[in-house]
Amino acid sequence: MPSPRGARTGPPAGTAPAVSRSGRLTPVVPALMSLGLGCWGLSRQDSMWRDESVTYQMAHRSMTDMARALSHIDAVHGLYYVLMHAVFSLWDGGLFALRLPSVLAIALATWLVGAVATRHADALTGLLAGLVFALLPIVQQYAQEGRSYALVTASVAGTLLAFDRALARDRARDWLLYGVLALLAALLHEFAILALLANAVTLRLTKAPRTLVRRWAVAAAAATTGLLPLAILSLGQSDEQLGWLNRPSVGAWLLYAGVVVLGAACARFAFGGARKRYGPFGDGGYERGRHPLVALALPVLALPSLLLMAISLVHPWYVDRYCVYSYLGLALVAGPALRRCLTLLAARPLPYRVAMTALPLALASAVLAPWYVLMRTPEARKDDVVAVTRAADELGEPGDAVLFEPARRREWSLSYPRTWGRFHDIALAVSPAASGTLQGSEVSAGRVKKRLLAQRRVLALRDPAGQPLDDTAAERAKREVLDRYFTSCGTRTVHGARVTLYARAHACASHHDGR
Repeated sequence: MPSPRGARTGPPAGTAPAVSRSGRLTPVVPALMSLGLGCWGLSRQDSMWRDESVTYQMAHRSMTDMARALSHIDAVHGLYYVLMHAVFSLWDGGLFALRLPSVLAIALATWLVGAVATRHADALTGLLAGLVFALLPIVQQYAQEGRSYALVTASVAGTLLAFDRALARDRARDWLLYGVLALLAALLHEFAILALLANAVTLRLTKAPRTLVRRWAVAAAAATTGLLPLAILSLGQSDEQLGWLNRPSVGAWLLYAGVVVLGAACARFAFGGARKRYGPFGDGGYERGRHPLVALALPVLALPSLLLMAISLVHPWYVDRYCVYSYLGLALVAGPALRRCLTLLAARPLPYRVAMTALPLALASAVLAPWYVLMRTPEARKDDVVAVTRAADELGEPGDAVLFEPARRREWSLSYPRTWGRFHDIALAVSPAASGTLQGSEVSAGRVKKRLLAQRRVLALRDPAGQPLDDTAAERAKREVLDRYFTSCGTRTVHGARVTLYARAHACASHHDGR
């Protein structure tokens, strides 16, 4: 029945109940655990991979040089680079300063997950949901990565809490906060805007009144409008930015399907029974499968990745890290599922409770512990800029020429200018900062050949054996000259890279011999 004119339209039946003070504090526990896990092995054995190196060197550019680069490439990460520039201006703490913002962001996201779950259940459910989120391997990975994805996840988590509060209370400040956080998430990474579509599905599933739908539409439209300038700029950069991507593999589709099925199973187990059967989960006033927490969580879990993967069948834009925030939805339904397990176990004899608690914990520890250790090693990423730098320092001598094959691997050198300053980058025409690019610009194929022929020793930095070779004229010239006029004196193979010393005849001997 429509509301009388002028009357306040209330929230849908069965929205989140009020949360006690203790309930609000409970999510702090998993947040602190997340913080501790994030700080464990944060240096990753003093390693840094190429994408983090881009963050590091972009954050150390002047704002003018950064703006010049962002006008050509990587605008999608522009706000994140500005934030990291501020971090390094306050504290140039190397790898710790690079990754600590991500650690803090995931700890905040963990607290927010717990807060949302607590609103629809009880403190224990919020605690369990937060613990699940903090312990997910993919969350652990990006909690220790100097890229924007952890901050995006925290922003989307804040958006979900603001959205949930706006549906329950229908206050202007909640809708304003929702729109601001949605815009912040999208400015940190544009694909976070897909979370708004997931919220639209939530409105449909909960049969929200038209007044709430209109207010959501206003907030969503404002966030989308605010994103448009960045979207237009980055769309023009997409060929270079995303040209390396392929269509989603069968494995990617299977992983996506498995995660969604797991989330749906958790939701059905926790909420699929008769109304009011499970006391902690609200007033039971929703239809079967329509509990507000399920309606909030499952669209976030399923929809953003599905849309991006579907688009990628035509224009490959999908990488799993672009939708890390979707795992918020998995934690929001896994927490209540675990809560129901504990409720069912409470009625069993003590030995049974102990056995059925200890066995899953032991199994989970056996499976997850090796992953947690692996993620804190250099091998957990594609390459290791620090190891490449160390190998070049050991193999080369001051004044040696250095050659990057392909040119984009110059990113290995940009975070350690003191070490690489000992060598002569013979193919470089204009530096990255001066050219407004990430890796700088190189001279023509003819000039590369001429410069190479004038060298006595050359350090060649390459991808691992078996990787596709770039077929440009300049890259072919590099390979042809080295193969024809130089002798390979030795190769250091490190994680994700090869460093080979080439020299003219009788020029291989150096003080490095015997190492």
